[in-house]
Amino acid sequence: MSRVHSSAALICEPLHRAEKVKAVTNLEPIRFDSARAAQPVIGADADWTTGLPVLKGRRIMLRELVKSDSLSLLSMLSSEEVAKFISPPPTTPQGFEKFIAWAHRERQAGNQFTFGMVPEGCDHAVGLVQVRAIAPRFSVAEWGFAVGSPFWGTGLFLASARMTLDFAFQHTAVNRLEARAVVQNGRGNGALRKLGAVQEGVLRGSLLKDGKYLDQIMWSIISQDWFQAKAAWTPVVQ
Repeated sequence: MSRVHSSAALICEPLHRAEKVKAVTNLEPIRFDSARAAQPVIGADADWTTGLPVLKGRRIMLRELVKSDSLSLLSMLSSEEVAKFISPPPTTPQGFEKFIAWAHRERQAGNQFTFGMVPEGCDHAVGLVQVRAIAPRFSVAEWGFAVGSPFWGTGLFLASARMTLDFAFQHTAVNRLEARAVVQNGRGNGALRKLGAVQEGVLRGSLLKDGKYLDQIMWSIISQDWFQAKAAWTPVVQ
């Protein structure tokens, strides 16, 4: 754990000193590898397939992952507390480099996009958010997050989620976004509720972690509901 916090200080020391970090869990499952769809599933505005834009909020930026993010992502996402509720991340810098290259290929094919979370004062991504199509023409998609523990409790999760969801609903044909959160992940489930997601049920034994099957809660956000809720947005990163 000391290695993770030490690296965070080197990468993003200004923000790390300024924010009081809380030991909370606000992570959602994310796919670090996935079978390529049989055919591209591009829908709506497909400009993002040629390259993701930079999305800027207060004290945070979302951008496409780059090769140099591999070391920071390894440091941030390899600790036990972070990996507790997500599918196993790569265990080497080379593994993250392969994941980043895969994410670029899948984005070009129109199958998914992955943003890196870069807080103010940082040069590299400290987390990521992924949206991937699970139905033709991106009509239904699944999204997930992974954030380094030094940034839990700073508002990074909610800010990144809102920016990403707004991008997805405006620039893809998605009508329904799904998210899964382990039942024991109280903070993550609470964050999804704050985003306006609707709890639809429990998926029994749907996540295999360390040889055990865990139950997950299924959440969904529909396009119409999202745009109606936008008026209630408030800044989450001060």
